[in-house]
Amino acid sequence: MDPLSLKKLNALRRERRAAVLLTDLGDGRDRVIREGDTVAGALGEAVARAFRSGRSATVEIDGRSFFLNVHLPAPRLVVIGAVHISQALAPMARIAGFDLTVIDPRTAFASPERFPDVTLHAEWPDEVLARAPLDAYTALAALTHDPKIDDPALLAALKAECFYIGALGSRKTHARRVERLLAAGASSEAIDRIEAPIGLDIGAASPAEIAVAVLGSVIAALRSRGLVAKEEAA
Repeated sequence: MDPLSLKKLNALRRERRAAVLLTDLGDGRDRVIREGDTVAGALGEAVARAFRSGRSATVEIDGRSFFLNVHLPAPRLVVIGAVHISQALAPMARIAGFDLTVIDPRTAFASPERFPDVTLHAEWPDEVLARAPLDAYTALAALTHDPKIDDPALLAALKAECFYIGALGSRKTHARRVERLLAAGASSEAIDRIEAPIGLDIGAASPAEIAVAVLGSVIAALRSRGLVAKEEAA
């Protein structure tokens, strides 16, 4: 590997940004492609697939062989609310490979006894997120039903362009939430990214079923990053 490529990769890892190390297997030359960089033609399509899947692969493009070595930040799931849904979601998210954090200032809910082996913060979300900012490889699920707790976290997620943002509540509840977020300065386009009611529409009723629906939405959003925008532009 070119020392300059290694330097670029290490810098992107520290910034929690995704990259592909593209190596021409014919001459051994390599270069770093950051997610969002423009790469034309069939090679660009292969790079885009690699970013979405997270899988390294060899591809044949116009008679040339390339190895795409994918480097993605570990996906994170930040849950606002130490509720029953969160308790069910925690082990599922761990199995699916997500770093999970639960935030809830209500100490009666945010206790180690209820959330063993989980990164847990019994603090207000804005305090925690000031120390550990959200980013494009983080999903946020707001589950408390309390605007004082959920809304600041949702605003932070919109600003950070999290790959998934969801909020618990009915359509009527979400309509009131939209009014508050607009008043707080969020744009309509940004707010439209919030999935509410949260989770896949599978008829979930119990906390565990809702947790399955939420995780399904998070995984779908992670693996389709940028795909919808490209289809709309076509």
